[in-house]
Amino acid sequence: MCARSAEPAPAPRFLEMGRDALVIELADLATVHAAYEVLREARLPGVIDLVPAATTILVRALPRTTLPRARIIELLTDASPPTREDGEPTTITIKVRYDGPDLADVARHTGLDRDGIIAAHTGRPWLVAFGGFAPGFAYLSREDDPLAVPRRDTPRTSVPAGSVGLAGRFSGIYPRSSPGGWHLIGTTDATLWDADREPPALLRPGMRVRFEEATP
Repeated sequence: MCARSAEPAPAPRFLEMGRDALVIELADLATVHAAYEVLREARLPGVIDLVPAATTILVRALPRTTLPRARIIELLTDASPPTREDGEPTTITIKVRYDGPDLADVARHTGLDRDGIIAAHTGRPWLVAFGGFAPGFAYLSREDDPLAVPRRDTPRTSVPAGSVGLAGRFSGIYPRSSPGGWHLIGTTDATLWDADREPPALLRPGMRVRFEEATP
């Protein structure tokens, strides 16, 4: 019996967003990252912003710009995962104190004890999937993550800045105090957003984050 060939990825879908922007719907998160990088490097005339999400990219352009869909499709056909010039993804190490109030709940969901949670969180790097929710907040993802947990049944009205959390298949760090429903497993002193820094966001799509347990 002949092996069934892999099905081709679906073609990008374009959705108008007003007169000067469009959303590109793509197959999955990996495709989004590859597309984001190739479009960023292409510097298409008139394009002023690219905003990746889980399965989409928002393309914003100057007023009265005609976005070249044929050229975009051509670029996406050959898109490959983003890397630096030396071939390795940019990786940032963030030190975490694993003192979060929801460690027991995460243990109940995952079957891991505190040491197991720390080992799982620090054992493999996380991919910066996309930003959202608040300036500097990055959704970090991994395949086959053992720490996938649901959101809290009752969100907190205030989560301290620097809190490290888990929700669904994502990990994230709250850049400032805000409401939130993620399970909190630790805290960090890393500055996720600084308006005086260029760029202001510490974590940007396509980068890698490696967590490291902070020493007392």
